[in-house]
Amino acid sequence: MSYIENKFDIIVAGGGHAGCEAAISVARLGAKVLLCSLNLDNIALMPCNPAIGGPAKSTLVREIDALGGVMGEVADATYVQMKILNSSKGPAVRALRAQSDKKEYMRCMRNIIESTDNIYLKQCCITDLIVKDGKITGAKDEYGNEYYAPAVILTTGTSLDGRIFIGLKSYRAGRLGEMPAIGLSESLRNLGFTVKKLKTGTPCRVDKRTVDYSKMTIQPGDEKLHFYSFRPNRPVRKQVPCYLTRTTEETHKIIKENLDKSPMYQGLIHGVGPRYCPSIEDKIVRFASNPSHHIFIEPEGLGTYELYIQGFSTSLPSDVQTKMVRSLPGLEKAHIIKPAYAVEYDYLPAVQTMHTLMTKRVKGLFCAGQINGTSGYEEAAAQGLLAGINAYNYVNGSEMIELSRSSSYLGTLVDDLVTKDIEEPYRMLTSRSEYRLLLRQDNADARLTEIGYKVGLIDDIQYNRYRAKQADIKREIEMLSLSKVSATSEVNEVLAKYGEHIDRGIRLSELLKRPNITYKVLRELDYQTDIRDLPEDITDEVEVLIKYDGYLKRQEVQVEQTSKLEKYRIPDDIDYSSINHISTETKEKLAKIRPKTLAQASRIGGVKPADISVLMVMLSK
Repeated sequence: MSYIENKFDIIVAGGGHAGCEAAISVARLGAKVLLCSLNLDNIALMPCNPAIGGPAKSTLVREIDALGGVMGEVADATYVQMKILNSSKGPAVRALRAQSDKKEYMRCMRNIIESTDNIYLKQCCITDLIVKDGKITGAKDEYGNEYYAPAVILTTGTSLDGRIFIGLKSYRAGRLGEMPAIGLSESLRNLGFTVKKLKTGTPCRVDKRTVDYSKMTIQPGDEKLHFYSFRPNRPVRKQVPCYLTRTTEETHKIIKENLDKSPMYQGLIHGVGPRYCPSIEDKIVRFASNPSHHIFIEPEGLGTYELYIQGFSTSLPSDVQTKMVRSLPGLEKAHIIKPAYAVEYDYLPAVQTMHTLMTKRVKGLFCAGQINGTSGYEEAAAQGLLAGINAYNYVNGSEMIELSRSSSYLGTLVDDLVTKDIEEPYRMLTSRSEYRLLLRQDNADARLTEIGYKVGLIDDIQYNRYRAKQADIKREIEMLSLSKVSATSEVNEVLAKYGEHIDRGIRLSELLKRPNITYKVLRELDYQTDIRDLPEDITDEVEVLIKYDGYLKRQEVQVEQTSKLEKYRIPDDIDYSSINHISTETKEKLAKIRPKTLAQASRIGGVKPADISVLMVMLSK
């Protein structure tokens, strides 16, 4: 059956975090978008941890906001706890983490979607793609209905041919209580795509009324609130604590005695699981010398009794799960509301995709989120936003944007995906960026707001606010570089409290570079300046720029050196097999990934510096 009126500019398949960002960005830019979801009641669902942010991920959320996305805005509106992680460490690894109210988060996102013009919701499963002459023209659902559009964005999460495992039992599902997406994988294979499997999992949920918090360590939120969005007027909400407990000798014994009931250890699951978020049984086996592991107890929201057992993901049988949970201090009488499970699902290795997130094989087909092999709400949302922007530009014949590694964590994430042939769920980490001191969460607006404004997702009010902030930062740095403080007894009395002393007059910028000196100290000194009137986000960034000036300049040199290789563009039609003096293995890898520049080629695993030199000589000729 075909409906002539079912014509759209863009179709988004999937209503998770990637799908929401994609649909909202496209609609706000003025395109007519169809957002398809297996269950419209689960739009923006958090199927795993009830939190947004954390190391590296908080930077992604800030980057989404700077580009004009909505995840940061929704996280700020629905938090139940805000906390800065790694606050005692350097600025490159400091991170904001928000415990979220899951239901409120979904309602807030749904409200944004329904109040945004041009978005049409449809509860259906996209099972087939319509392609003509190598270009996408539409999609079909499970009922045979056809929807037409020159661009389609796939954001299928774990639903794509998903199968859930609890013990040795399994059934087809993408998430607990939800149908899988069947048919689309076969359609992609028929189009020539390579489709593989990955695995992930989630812990059980327990009833908080059956938990004894007195045996745990309380983990409160921060008294001083920080937020994700660069927009003003963020809400001040009631915060609730998390709690910390640990696995015991009994926990480890129960797990070891039941490994024969684990689908992972019995070879029933073939997909590779996330390296940096392993199941508890995997932790026990891989880190056998560790007598205990941290387990965090997190609230799922203000209006529910459900608690999330962070760090306790498993696919062991439900009866074994009960024994495991009740071996944890404070959970001896815990009642499990929802069991833990593992899920295996299909994905498209992203080497089949370009930096724009459009596939190489089919024009107009974009992929974002877990279908690209990533893990995490933040990674998905960031990709969804980029895919939405580029799908809109593709449909309108505009130049699509590509973000560099030096511009953002999002640029690093995408470059890793399309270059490194990743075969396990990819999680954004600070260590993945060679420019992590330049790519901090505090300066995401400085790095990306201009792009968001040019694209059309940042309005004049936010843009002017950003410009004013950057002017204040510049002016404050200039003031600190020119102003001096004298070596008076009053000044040294203040400095002595922080283990510092000066024998002569010193510029404030030089004083601020000392390890023990912060803006808090400068405010205590007696001199004439308007530093005390500036917002904390400005003074924090000024402090980082001055204190880490030498390191920042060093990374800027790195960026400049790498940019030289970026200037060497590799022709799309190059025949790698005809190039002499490089190995067959290198030729195969280059032919598979087809890098656009020498810089990208240098990041492909197994490609040696000598190979890059050969390519450089060839391209120079």
